[in-house]
Amino acid sequence: MKNKVLVTGGTGFLGLQIIFQLLQQGYQVRTTLRSIASKDKIIETLQTNGLTNLEQLSFIETDLSKNAHWPAAMADCEYVLSVASPVFFTIPENEEDALRPAVDGITRILKAAKTAGVKRVVMTSNFGAVSFSKKNARIATTEDDWTNPEEKGLSIYEKSKLLAEKTAWDFIKTEGGALEFTTINPVAIFGSPLSNHISGSFNLLKNLFANPAKAYPNLPLNIVDVKDVADLHIRAMISPQAKGQRFIATADGQISMLEIANLIKEQRPELADKVSTKTLSSTLIRITALFNQQAKEGALFLNMSRNVSNEKAKKLLNWQPTTNEEIVLKSIDSMVKYGIIK
Repeated sequence: MKNKVLVTGGTGFLGLQIIFQLLQQGYQVRTTLRSIASKDKIIETLQTNGLTNLEQLSFIETDLSKNAHWPAAMADCEYVLSVASPVFFTIPENEEDALRPAVDGITRILKAAKTAGVKRVVMTSNFGAVSFSKKNARIATTEDDWTNPEEKGLSIYEKSKLLAEKTAWDFIKTEGGALEFTTINPVAIFGSPLSNHISGSFNLLKNLFANPAKAYPNLPLNIVDVKDVADLHIRAMISPQAKGQRFIATADGQISMLEIANLIKEQRPELADKVSTKTLSSTLIRITALFNQQAKEGALFLNMSRNVSNEKAKKLLNWQPTTNEEIVLKSIDSMVKYGIIK
């Protein structure tokens, strides 16, 4: 039997997929939950998807905002996959109140991992920590790039993930000792969920179906399949070459909202009359951004470079992502399956 892995945030869209793949590969898995009552739903979902070795899965109730139970969570674990993020039901008015939980959460995990003798922590950061200040599309965005925390239009969520990752690398450099550390920086995550629980990225697809007569920003996107992101976490967990590295998780190339809409119309004709192909002027979005925060975030998406490299993950970890078209169609089929679009 393989060594034990702690996965934080087992109920999440990505966390659950990571647990699924780890169990498939024979690992012992422990996962943290904010409420232990959530374990029944996880067990049911994994069983529904064909897993039978659930005796290798255990649960512990703990929270990123508290010190309690983290030593027990990490006991006997060789690896920690730090997937969970602090949850806000409403964004605090004070920016510091929104940023602090993410920074404190990863610091708490790294300190506990070091104390417990964990070999390696793999942190789920995000693409917002890498690329949002890169405007020159002639030069590929790579893991060497960092977003400016003061970038205009950067959302509180993106900024919190950026500062959390920077804090984590600073900790490893100054206090980490023998603890190894790696980050995965995924773009918008789509694909086939294991249940009706999906990621926030799916709202971009839902917007296409909100009103066939409604126009939307024709944003260019980099996307990735949730199964590929989970696979990359596990490769980064065990590969010696992944120590001290960042890895961008993205499919090859890019795809725009209009290209997604046209793909759905062509490949899923039964949905064609429900999909809007009307787009807003990019100029209008940039003008509106002068007065509106949501438009400001949209303008940042329009201005940033979408020439993004995934060569590092491919070369060092032999990772092969799903194509953009496959990801979109798998996502749409799942949304139909679970009644998210009708």
